[in-house]
Amino acid sequence: MLRKLIVSTGFVKSHALNARWMSVYPPYYIEPIVKKEDQERLKEENTFKELAHKKIKAAKTNVTSSSLQDPVVSKFINYIMEGGKKELAREVLEKGFQNIKRSQLERYNLAKTDEEREAIELNPRVLLHQAIENCRPLMRLVNVKRGGTNYKVPIPITEKRSYFMSMKWLVEAGNDKAQPVRFADKIAWEIIDAANNTGRVIKRKQDLHKECEANRAYAHYRWLS
Repeated sequence: MLRKLIVSTGFVKSHALNARWMSVYPPYYIEPIVKKEDQERLKEENTFKELAHKKIKAAKTNVTSSSLQDPVVSKFINYIMEGGKKELAREVLEKGFQNIKRSQLERYNLAKTDEEREAIELNPRVLLHQAIENCRPLMRLVNVKRGGTNYKVPIPITEKRSYFMSMKWLVEAGNDKAQPVRFADKIAWEIIDAANNTGRVIKRKQDLHKECEANRAYAHYRWLS
């Protein structure tokens, strides 16, 4: 009875509207400019003073003005994380970076010429960026049913989806239970191999592209209704 009374008086509708306005910024609020590079760019363009008196949204908890902040590394940590244990995921990735650094330094010290030394990248974060870029697929397969038959239709992949698949494949390769090795060691191997365009993740991407090439005859099913 009380529920019917509340609904009939419109209390639920007004309460939901108030809750919506309390949780959403008005449209005239602007996004916060956190990075110092962006702030310097606005000062050079003489548009910084125009934003001085405008109302700004609160910055998100994962946003920082630190020059050491790397959004790609932060996102990769989120893919590694399980059960909300982000600190543990960060420690595991840092151990992986230490293993990469140690391995690359050994190769650097064993190099005989200056050209070989220059070709060896010692920064593990740069290697992670290279590995993710090399593992990004360009196409993917979707199941389309036509005339009672399921076809694997190749379609282009979005940039956001390609980054997701690249990081997901790297984490899955590190979680492979076939080799009794710690995750920090395995992810270090996979990042180094992927940065050099070798390894299991690169082969997985190439196999996907070959399968898309083999099914290109069904590409026109993508536009059929």
